[in-house]
Amino acid sequence: MGDVMVRPALDGARAMGGGAFDGFVRTGATLEMKAFTGVSGDAGGYAVPREIDGAIDALLKGASPIRGIANVVKVGSAGYRKLVTTGGTPSGWASETGARPETGTPTFQEIAPPMGELYANPSASQAMLDDAQFDVEDWLAGEIAAEFAKAEGAAFVNGNGVNKPKGFLTQPTAATADGVRAFGTLQYVASGAAADFGANPQERLVDLVQSLRAPYRQGAAFVMNASTLARIRKFKTSDGAFVWQPSLAAGQPATLLGYPVVEAEDMPDIAANASAIAFGNFRLGYLIAERSETAILRDPYSNKPFVNFYATKRIGGCVTNSEAIKVMKIAAA
Repeated sequence: MGDVMVRPALDGARAMGGGAFDGFVRTGATLEMKAFTGVSGDAGGYAVPREIDGAIDALLKGASPIRGIANVVKVGSAGYRKLVTTGGTPSGWASETGARPETGTPTFQEIAPPMGELYANPSASQAMLDDAQFDVEDWLAGEIAAEFAKAEGAAFVNGNGVNKPKGFLTQPTAATADGVRAFGTLQYVASGAAADFGANPQERLVDLVQSLRAPYRQGAAFVMNASTLARIRKFKTSDGAFVWQPSLAAGQPATLLGYPVVEAEDMPDIAANASAIAFGNFRLGYLIAERSETAILRDPYSNKPFVNFYATKRIGGCVTNSEAIKVMKIAAA
């Protein structure tokens, strides 16, 4: 029998001085791991161990709010497709003995979220990596998560779909109701003034909520940035009551007209023709497709005395149901 390769334990108890991946990050020691790039050796791309990948996902959910409310699916390649039916299956009435003519069939639409490669390239000095008191894995997860969250958060809102996700605000919009608009076009509700809210702005918010049909309202949420939210929190009804309702119990979100508000700083400020507020069921309306693995390349040679950690992840996104998301456009009509 030949030599037996002993695989280092990536989870559980560790020997004093760090585990196998810790040693790889600090010194570049050879580590037998499965790399989904197909390259092996110290200069190849290694799949991040489960414990670090889990930390990245947890941080992303907090820093990229759209990820927390959208439909996130794990894919094995960039060729992900999703089918959406439009129009339903028509039915008809007939007498007991009457003929049953053939009815129509549902119409399918194919959704292919644009994919792009998200990357982060943090670095640390070799002296820092040699410091036994420095938590290399926690630093690496935090650096990658911060870079990924910033980039993907902006793309899910405003991405143009070219080598990146297509944001929901880049979809075409129209004032026409559901069933009349073309598939893929979002409905907008005007704010009532050319560059601001019009008279009785709280009533326009009610119009925005009611433009979303009842089947979608269960699980719906508002999305806006902090500046817009500051304006809306001051809105009052005719009897002087605030439309914003603060949380009365720990752990429960504050609500606007009974629906939670998600602050996404990539949403535009209140300005002429800006879609400053979105309201919808993003779980049904927006799809995020991502590779479940994150690849990391340790490069101690290009930028001595610093060690670069080049991390990549393929991710895509697009609107899947244009009836499930509505926007408020700052416009007179």
